[in-house]
Amino acid sequence: MNLLWRTLLVLARARRRLRREGALDPNTIGRIRIRVLPTDIDLLRHLNNGRYLSLFDLGRWDLLTRTGLLDAMSRNGWYAVVAAETITFRRSLELGQRFTLETRLLGHDDRAVYLGHRAVAGGEIYASAVIRARILRRTGGTVPHDELFGAVGRPEGLPDIEPWVHEWAAASALPSTRRPAPSDWK
Repeated sequence: MNLLWRTLLVLARARRRLRREGALDPNTIGRIRIRVLPTDIDLLRHLNNGRYLSLFDLGRWDLLTRTGLLDAMSRNGWYAVVAAETITFRRSLELGQRFTLETRLLGHDDRAVYLGHRAVAGGEIYASAVIRARILRRTGGTVPHDELFGAVGRPEGLPDIEPWVHEWAAASALPSTRRPAPSDWK
């Protein structure tokens, strides 16, 4: 439940910043401050590994709102779903510790948008994640990128997706929902 309240708080703050400061360039690195709460930790008294990805959602909400993409998606009946994600841990975040969540649009290919997240404290990266997201229509189907960028403007200067990200996306993909995907642990 605390992530619901945190999400609503992040959305309210992002909307206020959007009104005050105007829309962010989609190439900008979004930053929000977060504190590790008692509901975020595990029995080892550090931020639970699964909670990182939940907290990284907050960074996406902030960036989507402040770039104006969330409003465009709402107007057009679109929504984003995470298709794949990978995270690497370097250090543990402890109870009460404050950190900065950095979120950045890494680029896109013909089927997905890629975002990067970092948990940073004291100028040091504690964890880093790459997210592959698809933009879908509430009425069904995928939103082509030319339509997506037509609604919000294609960001100039997006870097090319690094080859390892494409390799990761291909290697981690599951079969389409239109094909069988039996659980067979060979």
